Amino acid sequence: MELANTLPMPMWLYWVIFLLALWTIPWKGVALWRAAGNKHLAWFICILIFNTLAILEIIYIFGFSKKKS
Repeated sequence: MELANTLPMPMWLYWVIFLLALWTIPWKGVALWRAAGNKHLAWFICILIFNTLAILEIIYIFGFSKKKS
Protein backbone atom coordinates (compact mmCIF):
# COMPACT_ATOMS: atom_id res chain seq x y z
CA MET A 1 0.00 0.00 0.00
CA GLU A 2 1.37 3.40 -0.97
CA LEU A 3 1.44 6.12 1.64
CA ALA A 4 0.83 8.81 -0.99
CA ASN A 5 -2.56 7.32 -1.81
CA THR A 6 -3.69 7.17 1.82
CA LEU A 7 -2.59 10.68 2.86
CA PRO A 8 -3.21 13.15 0.02
CA MET A 9 -1.69 16.61 0.48
CA PRO A 10 -3.84 19.65 -0.21
CA MET A 11 -2.69 21.83 -3.10
CA TRP A 12 -1.91 24.82 -0.86
CA LEU A 13 0.65 22.72 1.02
CA TYR A 14 2.65 22.22 -2.17
CA TRP A 15 2.77 26.01 -2.56
CA VAL A 16 3.88 26.49 1.05
CA ILE A 17 6.72 23.99 0.59
CA PHE A 18 7.73 25.67 -2.68
CA LEU A 19 7.74 29.15 -1.12
CA LEU A 20 9.73 27.93 1.90
CA ALA A 21 12.30 26.44 -0.45
CA LEU A 22 12.51 29.75 -2.35
CA TRP A 23 13.08 31.54 0.97
CA THR A 24 15.67 29.07 2.32
CA ILE A 25 17.90 28.31 -0.68
CA PRO A 26 19.40 31.81 -1.19
CA TRP A 27 20.09 32.24 2.54
CA LYS A 28 21.72 28.82 2.73
CA GLY A 29 23.86 29.57 -0.32
CA VAL A 30 25.15 32.88 1.06
CA ALA A 31 25.80 31.43 4.51
CA LEU A 32 27.67 28.41 3.12
CA TRP A 33 29.71 30.67 0.84
CA ARG A 34 30.73 32.92 3.73
CA ALA A 35 31.44 30.02 6.09
CA ALA A 36 33.70 28.43 3.49
CA GLY A 37 35.43 31.73 2.75
CA ASN A 38 36.01 32.40 6.45
CA LYS A 39 37.18 28.81 7.02
CA HIS A 40 34.46 28.22 9.64
CA LEU A 41 34.20 24.44 9.27
CA ALA A 42 31.82 23.90 12.21
CA TRP A 43 29.40 26.53 10.92
CA PHE A 44 29.64 25.13 7.39
CA ILE A 45 28.75 21.63 8.58
CA CYS A 46 25.88 22.82 10.79
CA ILE A 47 24.38 24.99 8.06
CA LEU A 48 24.74 22.19 5.52
CA ILE A 49 23.10 19.54 7.71
CA PHE A 50 20.37 21.37 9.62
CA ASN A 51 17.35 22.84 7.88
CA THR A 52 16.09 25.64 10.11
CA LEU A 53 14.09 27.61 7.52
CA ALA A 54 17.01 30.04 7.20
CA ILE A 55 17.11 30.99 10.90
CA LEU A 56 20.56 29.48 11.48
CA GLU A 57 21.80 30.93 8.19
CA ILE A 58 20.62 34.45 9.05
CA ILE A 59 22.20 34.23 12.52
CA TYR A 60 25.50 33.22 10.95
CA ILE A 61 25.45 35.86 8.20
CA PHE A 62 24.63 38.80 10.45
CA GLY A 63 26.25 37.66 13.69
CA PHE A 64 29.27 35.47 13.07
CA SER A 65 30.51 35.87 9.50
CA LYS A 66 32.32 39.18 9.93
CA LYS A 67 35.97 38.88 8.96
CA LYS A 68 38.35 39.70 11.75
CA SER A 69 40.80 42.51 11.01
